[in-house]
Amino acid sequence: MYIVTGAAGLIGSSMIWELNRHGISDILAVDHLGTGDKWKNLRALQFADYLEKEEFRRLVREERLPDHLDAVIHLGACSSTTEKDATYLIDNNFHYTREVAQYCIDRGVRFLYASSSATYGDGAKGYDDDVARLQELRPMNMYGYSKQLFDLFARRQGWLDRITGLKFTNVYGPNEQHKGEMRSVVSKAYEQITATGKLQLFRSHRPDYRDGEQQRDFLYVKDAVRMVKFLLEHPQGYGIFNIGSGKAETWNALARAIFAAMDRPLQLEYIDMPPHLRDRYQYYTCAEMARLRHLGYREPLFSLDEAVADYIRIYR
Repeated sequence: MYIVTGAAGLIGSSMIWELNRHGISDILAVDHLGTGDKWKNLRALQFADYLEKEEFRRLVREERLPDHLDAVIHLGACSSTTEKDATYLIDNNFHYTREVAQYCIDRGVRFLYASSSATYGDGAKGYDDDVARLQELRPMNMYGYSKQLFDLFARRQGWLDRITGLKFTNVYGPNEQHKGEMRSVVSKAYEQITATGKLQLFRSHRPDYRDGEQQRDFLYVKDAVRMVKFLLEHPQGYGIFNIGSGKAETWNALARAIFAAMDRPLQLEYIDMPPHLRDRYQYYTCAEMARLRHLGYREPLFSLDEAVADYIRIYR
């Protein structure tokens, strides 16, 4: 049996979809569905059972998870980069991950967990997933720091030769509507363009970047989960790995892809970035992908235009 936490989320639901594509349906799906519409992301998926997060966490603490586990893919977390409740983030993103990891390590169960490219902070130390440099990184928000805490803890414990951390970059794709303001620009842009015919992007507040020329490593979720499955099955797929495209694209390029997918003329408006975001804003991200490629990952990635068109024309 496989366990996927965060099962109704963007990456979690896509992970189950990817497992289903390979004939795997003996899956325990774990999430906190609450009163929103996130449950809809589970409807097309095949899995054996569902548990709410708190019930799953209780079973972990009581050491009563199902026998014969193949792997736990721990994607459940608070992913809000603007969340300010540090106590909540420490418990949900650090302690929770530590409990599940310890359970798996004690039983020799394969464990993969979501870290984040937010751990790289402003990128001054680069975007290299070399664990020897973990201590040098300075996340710019509490979300990134909560992920960094577990990465550092796992290294101190000597766990990184038995578990796998996944440093996801800017992942976007189907099943992200529940994320509200934390949805991708692609998702929000589709609605904004449909309503107004134009798209607003943040103006640059640095002289070395023109408006809309800030860059991100955008990754389509279908590519993300293929990378995860590769690491899940690879005999040397342990440690911490960037999960990204390895290519920096501008917001302007993303906007052009969105308008093209919607068959609309390009119409952009640049607006000031809120002051509270300016000192925490990343102007450039690009994951170093050499370690994953060294293991033999050679699957072609969706281009930006292909991915945006697939997302908008099929799923939106």
